[in-house]
Amino acid sequence: MHELSIAMGIVRIAEAEARKAGAGTVRRVEIRVGMLAGVELDALHFAWPMATRETLAEGAELDVEIIEGRARCLECNQEYSIEHLFDTCPHCHSPFKHILQGKELSVKALEVG
Repeated sequence: MHELSIAMGIVRIAEAEARKAGAGTVRRVEIRVGMLAGVELDALHFAWPMATRETLAEGAELDVEIIEGRARCLECNQEYSIEHLFDTCPHCHSPFKHILQGKELSVKALEVG
C-alpha cells in the first residue's frame, strides 16, 4: 500500500511547516489530488490515522480536493476531460495527448494550533 508512504510524506510536510510556524499541533491538512495521480483515496483515508500516530498531526482532519484530469490532443489540439491515462481524444480518437492537469499531489493548506 503506497498510500501509507504518501500519508507519511504529507505528515512530514505538515510537521515541518507547523514547527516553522511555532505551532504544537496540526489540526487539519488540505491536499490536492489529481484523478490521474494513481492515489486510491479510500486507502489514503484508511492509512491517515496510522501515519499521524504520535506526530504533531495525530487526530488531524484530512481534506482532499480532487482535481479532474484534462488533456490536449496532439493531433487535433482539442482540450478534453480524461479519467484514465489511456483515454483517447473524444473528437478524433487519437491516443496522443499532453496531460494538462490531474497528476497533482500537493499540500494545499494546514490548520495548526
